[in-house]
Amino acid sequence: MMSFLMKYYASRLLPLYISIAVVVGVLIGRFYANQYSGNRISFINTSQDKISNLLDAINERYVDKVDMNEIVEKSIPQILKELDPHSTYVSAKDVEASMQELKGSFSGIGVQYMIYEDTVRVVRIIDGGPAEEAGLRAGDRIVTIDNKPFVGKSVNNDAVMKNLKGERGSSVRLGVKRNGIRNLVNISITRGDVEVKSIDASYMLDEKTGYIRITSWGNNTYAEFLRAMATLSPKGMENLVIDLRGNLGGYLQAAVEVANEFLPKNSMIVYDEGRNFKKEEYKSDGKGSYQQMPLVVLIDETSASASEIFAGAMQDNDRATLVGRRSFGKGLVQVPLEFRDGSMLRLTVARYYTPSGRCVQKPFKPGDEEDYENDLLQRAATGEYFSSDSIKTSGEVYKTRLGRKVYGGGGIIPDYFIPRDTIGFTSYYKDVYMSGTINQFAFWYVDNHRQELSRYSEALQLAKYLRGQKIVEAFANYADKHGMKRRNLMIKTSHSLLENSIISNIISDRLGIGSAVIYLNNNDPFVAKALNILHKGLAFPSAANKSKTASITLPNYLLWKHPTYDFQKRFAILSIRRSQAYQPRKA
Repeated sequence: MMSFLMKYYASRLLPLYISIAVVVGVLIGRFYANQYSGNRISFINTSQDKISNLLDAINERYVDKVDMNEIVEKSIPQILKELDPHSTYVSAKDVEASMQELKGSFSGIGVQYMIYEDTVRVVRIIDGGPAEEAGLRAGDRIVTIDNKPFVGKSVNNDAVMKNLKGERGSSVRLGVKRNGIRNLVNISITRGDVEVKSIDASYMLDEKTGYIRITSWGNNTYAEFLRAMATLSPKGMENLVIDLRGNLGGYLQAAVEVANEFLPKNSMIVYDEGRNFKKEEYKSDGKGSYQQMPLVVLIDETSASASEIFAGAMQDNDRATLVGRRSFGKGLVQVPLEFRDGSMLRLTVARYYTPSGRCVQKPFKPGDEEDYENDLLQRAATGEYFSSDSIKTSGEVYKTRLGRKVYGGGGIIPDYFIPRDTIGFTSYYKDVYMSGTINQFAFWYVDNHRQELSRYSEALQLAKYLRGQKIVEAFANYADKHGMKRRNLMIKTSHSLLENSIISNIISDRLGIGSAVIYLNNNDPFVAKALNILHKGLAFPSAANKSKTASITLPNYLLWKHPTYDFQKRFAILSIRRSQAYQPRKA
């Protein structure tokens, strides 16, 4: 019996030992360093002989055949968890997808799609892409690819990407089912470059105030920003609101370039430094075109990394007023290191610091990923989303150029705090939102009302029309038929939330995400506060404003009153873990 147990546990634990050994060996013997942002990293083979001998022994003498590649793929992420939360491994097959948004383009057919009822449905055609030129239309169902059936349970996002994306200049033949046409429509598309925009909305909030939403920091962000500014300036723009809510970061250089447009010469933007990473400073060159333009920056708990660099630079240089909630708190610098098989390691090599010297990285325990991930939930538990007095800092105090107090040790604290609005939130709303039912309904509604909806080309006009169509009632009926039991009292309580979510999704599917942003901003307390600050001429901070975070007074219906912990936690989960099952994707 004892012999059996020893063999059993040996068989269970041996793969773990092999994993660690193999990964260490790979890191030492097979990784090579890329030059990135002017810095070169190399690996030192301190234990190569020992590791090599171990691998040889396993390869030659282990009792069973071991798939080393599979073990390595599974083990590297586990080992990286023992370092910090942002050192990550990306498999070869996922590298392209992970870099797509940052690169600013990909090679494909140029559609936004979703998989609905086991069929690929075209949600929107990307302007200027190959699909538009070939005649593909929103609402088309892709049922064959290269004359082979492409429907059923086997259809998933990986399969769609594999078939629709591809080398530039290559062709793909699609068989589509189109409303009103009995036979399949065959369309041949030559794949080409499809732009991935990091700015999805830019328009005038009022006669003098422009608005730009930056969703990520990629290769093309700076060029997109300049184009947006060049479009808005002739319209009378004198003030600007930059929205960084939900922007998880990207390339540092992109944030530095945009920041440079607003700062006088020799202003510190950011610097980074690490144990084996030479200190590097980024300063403005004084050639920015918008140094005198009043600026308000919107941030929240999902603004991270490069977004925090930009926000911190504006705050520490007293160049803009920040509105919102404490940012995520990601102040670690990653350098990409590539394997020869195309996979990639993003290794943390330094911390970045704002001009005042504060590191915005929030505390973490190496190896305790769960604690780190639960930080946003803890903010809900302590009431931080609903009161500025509940914001916890490390206690480290820094000074802006004008002597205003700012705090380090966990994100950027805005100058004006905006609490979450949870009025009308119910478990029914949470369930239909998280399940993707609202997204499904939006597509279904657009697909079945294209003729009526085509009469409206502006967001607010379309929203007005939809409000008159009893859209919430139509949704409740649809949801009930698709597994979401009707809850009349909760539907009534959440009517406003449901209506806004449904209408914004319909507008997005019909007119694009930029139009949906226009609709949502029309009743957004962040935007309202930004306009108030700009109209009062308070965008440039003064030395007299010494408070940690100024509270604002909102109408009663926007105030949170005595939430329970469970309700807060569920709402936090709703905000940071949105379902991706029915979200439109690009190919």
